[in-house]
Amino acid sequence: MTLLKRNNGGLVPLRSIFSDIFDGDGFIDEKIWNKNWVPAVNVAESDKSYEIEVAAPGMKKNDFKVKIEKGMLNISAECEEEKNEKKKNYTRQEYSYNSFSRSFAMPDDAKEEDIKAHYEDGVLKLTVAKKAIAVSKAKEIAVM
Repeated sequence: MTLLKRNNGGLVPLRSIFSDIFDGDGFIDEKIWNKNWVPAVNVAESDKSYEIEVAAPGMKKNDFKVKIEKGMLNISAECEEEKNEKKKNYTRQEYSYNSFSRSFAMPDDAKEEDIKAHYEDGVLKLTVAKKAIAVSKAKEIAVM
């Protein structure tokens, strides 16, 4: 027995047909179809810092803006690209614009004045240092 996908007994919508053809194999950049693209983010914690990695391939370090304001770490980027190709019989022009913005609430032990950012191989890496926590010593109190 063969199962066929139908939409209310009618034809499959045009978007679904194009999705079957173009999605999933890299034929067309996914960012064209997905207007709300947001890069994947990894957050890790160590004894001395928080590590944040933002996967943003194809961008340059100058595309990023990182700022901290009112306890929030804001990471955003804008990337514009223009390609022109002129040959004997034709001219091809392509324009693309991508942007995103992510915000993270900083924990109480984060040192807002000690944040380092580095972009390499399509990954923006941020290191947020932690404040030294004072360890209280045990003290015996005499009862009077």
